[in-house]
Amino acid sequence: MTSPASPLVVKVGGSLFDRTVPLLGIFLEAGRPVLIVPGGGKFADLVRRLDVSEDAAHWMAVAGMEQFGWYIASHGISAVSTLADPTEVAVFLPYCALRKTDPLPHSWDVTSDTIAAWVAHELSADLLLLKSVDGIHHRRKLLTQVEDPSITSDEVDPAFFRFIFEHNIRARVVNGRHDDRVRRALRDETVVGTLVDPRF
Repeated sequence: MTSPASPLVVKVGGSLFDRTVPLLGIFLEAGRPVLIVPGGGKFADLVRRLDVSEDAAHWMAVAGMEQFGWYIASHGISAVSTLADPTEVAVFLPYCALRKTDPLPHSWDVTSDTIAAWVAHELSADLLLLKSVDGIHHRRKLLTQVEDPSITSDEVDPAFFRFIFEHNIRARVVNGRHDDRVRRALRDETVVGTLVDPRF
């Protein structure tokens, strides 16, 4: 288990757009270095409705993540486009880094969930996925832990678990609409949600 003071990659789902300001306040008060990976949200949803190739859709959706990223940055958060351990709370603008290395398939199987996992892998950091759900559900039951990379879930993209297990990334899925859960997750305490830890 990592120290609550170590850098953490936090994906803020696009569904939490309306929660941006309170979440940023929680990140800042935690005193922990956090690199925010923005979801695609409403920007990526627009791309889904367009009749474009998978290549075009991939890069348009990544550009959509940057739109949300700049919105986050507009609230006084540093925006960075190169991958490095954060020393404070910063938001990652992924387009240039992904264009340079192009590490992931161009498919709707890969969304900002797996992109955030890639960021965590590149930085050897843990990953916190903040969404508008309580965690990963299987057969209508909330899972406290995921141990099978072949599991399917509507709460994350289809490539996410496979990537997490292949690269030994410790991840947690937590509801970003509950301030107390976010605070506890940032302190690396037990919290309602789903833990994915291939190292166990």
